[in-house]
Amino acid sequence: MTGKTFAAYTLGCKVNQYETDAMEQLLKKAGYQQVDFKEKADIYLINTCSVTNMADRKSRQMIHRARKRNPDAIIAAAGCYVQAQADQQAQIDENIDLIIGNNKKKEIVTILEEFETKHRKKAVIDLSHTTDYEELSIDTVSEHTRAYLKIQDGCNQFCSYCIIPYVRGRIRSRKPEQVIEEVKKLAKNGYREVVLTGIHLSSYGKDLSDVTLIDLIEELEKIDGLDRIRLGSLEPRIITEDFVKRLSAVTKICPHFHLSLQSGCDETLKRMNRHYTIAEYEHSLALLRKAFFLPALTTDVIVGFPGETEEEFCETKKALERMNLYEMHIFKYSIRQGTKAEKMLHQVPENIKTERSNVLLALSKKNQQSYEEAWIGKEEEILLEEEMILDDKVYLTGHTKRYVKVGVLGVSGLEGSLVKVKIIENIPGKMLIGEIKD
Repeated sequence: MTGKTFAAYTLGCKVNQYETDAMEQLLKKAGYQQVDFKEKADIYLINTCSVTNMADRKSRQMIHRARKRNPDAIIAAAGCYVQAQADQQAQIDENIDLIIGNNKKKEIVTILEEFETKHRKKAVIDLSHTTDYEELSIDTVSEHTRAYLKIQDGCNQFCSYCIIPYVRGRIRSRKPEQVIEEVKKLAKNGYREVVLTGIHLSSYGKDLSDVTLIDLIEELEKIDGLDRIRLGSLEPRIITEDFVKRLSAVTKICPHFHLSLQSGCDETLKRMNRHYTIAEYEHSLALLRKAFFLPALTTDVIVGFPGETEEEFCETKKALERMNLYEMHIFKYSIRQGTKAEKMLHQVPENIKTERSNVLLALSKKNQQSYEEAWIGKEEEILLEEEMILDDKVYLTGHTKRYVKVGVLGVSGLEGSLVKVKIIENIPGKMLIGEIKD
């Protein structure tokens, strides 16, 4: 037993959170004791993000914050930000003692030991040439009822605004038998729902033989104790008639689908190097709406991409009005060093990006309220998770299969339970209110 303490902090996506959970378990099994990140620790592990320049800045801020907490601590920075710095042979931040690149996180314990004995500061590989999936696993997670499960890494898309294929490498899929084994462990430990995640989830299985994402989902359906299977972000092109037909036959699937859009204008999509048209995207939405009752359809949109004219933005707005999506995550384009979009002409002024963002945020808010109010009077099953105080009242809250938040008044001790409720009210921007059915 080392007796040393460590604290961990995660920036970025659910894949990063999964990898942090896995590293925490490895450290605890090796005898390290975990403390809160706000406390003084012997080791600070920051799992960084580099999806935007803002993510880079936040990664640096957390590294500096850790150094201030304990000037004598080992600051271990993992993930995409430090992978990018190493790839570009940039000067290492003086506050970082140890760099752990992607595909090296499973070696966290050995890497720490080697740093303390041999002072090796870097553990990074060239991801552009690896075909190995980094095998990490968990049996418990920070959430009590829902487990995020990484099943895929890397991306071959090379969108013109995105650095991720460079810092995550090419597509790599986890073997299905390993996924199934981990889900069985999670179900046995009381997790009722798993969320399948990846850097480019839709490409799962393309580097394996005779397995696709839908094949894996159908196998997970058979696991006892598992009640829900939720999917992370999907590429629109995976939504074919055959995929949707098979998916709709999976009784445990959650009808909550995040289809990344980025723009509602075909010309903008071409400059982004996205591989679909608006017509194809809308066809995917139609297939899902035909197969599932009131599916929760969500997306990401970037405003102010280089060259986006007022006419192109109007096309995006009109397309999004037609699509009538439940939620839209709106991002203002920011220049990302090392991408093709960085060098594109006609960068959009910041004030125009803000105006366009505000327009779409208002539309998203309107759509969200309309979708949630459509559930009033209907019965839904919710997975109860945690207490929440709202207007001096204590609610036990959870989510429906469509990931709509619902609060139930006057109950306690049912965390982790699946219950049937009747939706009676909507508190806009907060949650729906339900009554438990006898």
